[in-house]
Amino acid sequence: MERIWHKSYPSGVPAEIEMDGVTTLVSVVRDSCRRYADRTAYISMGKSISYAELDALTRDFAAWLHANGLRKGDRVALMMPNLLQYPVCLFGALRAGCIVVNCNPLYTAHELEHQLADSGARAIVVADNFAATLQKALPQTAVERVLVTSIGEMLGPLKGRLVDFVIRRVKRMVPTWSLPGAVRLADALRAGHNAPFTEVPLGQRDLACLQYTGGTTGVAKAAMLTHGNLVANLSQAHAWIKPLVKDGEECIVTALPLYHIFALTANCLTFMKIGASNLLIINPRDIPSLIKEMGKVPFSAFTGVNTLFNALLNHPDFAKLDFSRLRLTMGGGMAVQRAVADRWRAVTGKPLAQAYGLTETSPAVTVNPLDVKVFTGSIGLPVPSTEISIRNDDGEEQGIGESGEICVRGPQVTQGYWNQPGETALVMYPDGFLRTGDIGYVDENGYVFLIDRKKDMILVSGFNVYPNEVEDVAALHPGVREVAAVGVPDERSGEAVKLYVIRKDPGLDAETLIAHCRTQLTGYKVPRYVEFRDDLPRTNVGKILRRELKPEAQQAAASPQTQTAL
Repeated sequence: MERIWHKSYPSGVPAEIEMDGVTTLVSVVRDSCRRYADRTAYISMGKSISYAELDALTRDFAAWLHANGLRKGDRVALMMPNLLQYPVCLFGALRAGCIVVNCNPLYTAHELEHQLADSGARAIVVADNFAATLQKALPQTAVERVLVTSIGEMLGPLKGRLVDFVIRRVKRMVPTWSLPGAVRLADALRAGHNAPFTEVPLGQRDLACLQYTGGTTGVAKAAMLTHGNLVANLSQAHAWIKPLVKDGEECIVTALPLYHIFALTANCLTFMKIGASNLLIINPRDIPSLIKEMGKVPFSAFTGVNTLFNALLNHPDFAKLDFSRLRLTMGGGMAVQRAVADRWRAVTGKPLAQAYGLTETSPAVTVNPLDVKVFTGSIGLPVPSTEISIRNDDGEEQGIGESGEICVRGPQVTQGYWNQPGETALVMYPDGFLRTGDIGYVDENGYVFLIDRKKDMILVSGFNVYPNEVEDVAALHPGVREVAAVGVPDERSGEAVKLYVIRKDPGLDAETLIAHCRTQLTGYKVPRYVEFRDDLPRTNVGKILRRELKPEAQQAAASPQTQTAL
């Protein structure tokens, strides 16, 4: 497809990225630590570390890994929330030449065992809250070195002990565990400080991360992301935000987990390149605490998913924050709903820019111009050095305005899945384009519009119904807080649309909501069933999991719980 999107690029954004001699994530980190040595790099629970301290700590962790037999190419797993320890271990492992395997701390033992065994991880750093899970998973893995840390370990002697006492003794959030031979991370850093260390030669083709994906549709597989992939994507993101930000002056709020690719690249890597301070939020689901932490720093950037924006907007204290320094807000991970974007602008006075990406693309593929004042519903323009091709089921390219599968080619695209050549072949065209599994189209100005996930499509009487469209309409009703749409079996139409709804207005009933949808949707798209719930299943970043709702919906479409339109 012709790169017509370049004509719509904001002023100052180049069509192609230049790496400027930067080849690896390690060189990015070391350059920022040198340039912004005295500036605060990370903040957590009131404790901050500077770029100079980050440089020293990452060197110490790398030295410990080398002293304990870890070498270039070995996999090191990280299993912790957004603690100061995370960037220390992330960048330390990379400096040692190791490949980082990010693990969701909420994994079950079965899920963790699969990821550790599949990756062949030789070492893991785990927060003690989740050490009991590791204990169950460990026997069936190749892990040789276990490092354990606590929430309070890097918060200072007094505060750290107090935080850990509350978490362990008062809240009882640390189950009993036993991991013989495990080393405290603090002890490892002290030992590494006194050990020799030689920087490891790295290139763009060397693997940096094994980022697991696909766990909701089957066995999780790891996208192989090289240093080149990730440096390219942070360079693409930097080119996009550069006209709006100032080096050494920004502060970004990181509420999304750093072990997820969105926050890893957008927050941790891209904003490190410009010497920003990074406010780490341990538990973004604790909205009152999140708002309280945001009130302590002059934040200028915020990333999130639709559900997080919605939760913040529905808390009365959020509107009391000072948004005068806020330069950019970026939403990704799931479709941003128009109702949420409009409310965000009304409350903060600043636009919410929607972006799109995948684990396999490091992740950014498209981003909206950051100065757009009106929410368009588009997922934006392809970032520099990125090609988009819209293809039908036969792999034939579609024209402008025609819908099909969104396919991507660019320097940020993974080389494939770890030890899964068959899975790699299923998603890669011979010409290098990655099949995203998402349905969309490109308009005459080069803007990309996402219709929905191919696998989430609902087929009603032979017509395609995309859940995003139905959800967007339902969310416009003032009585709806959150909503998910899925397909359920129907004798007459094959499938029918069902809504799962969290109410804002306790008085909202199914008939009222369905009538609202009928005013804006064609008949076959109108929901036939509505079920009200107190919560919905979510991923680790808060994205609603339709697939976990669908089996329940299929079994319970006619149950007493389900409210049916008259």
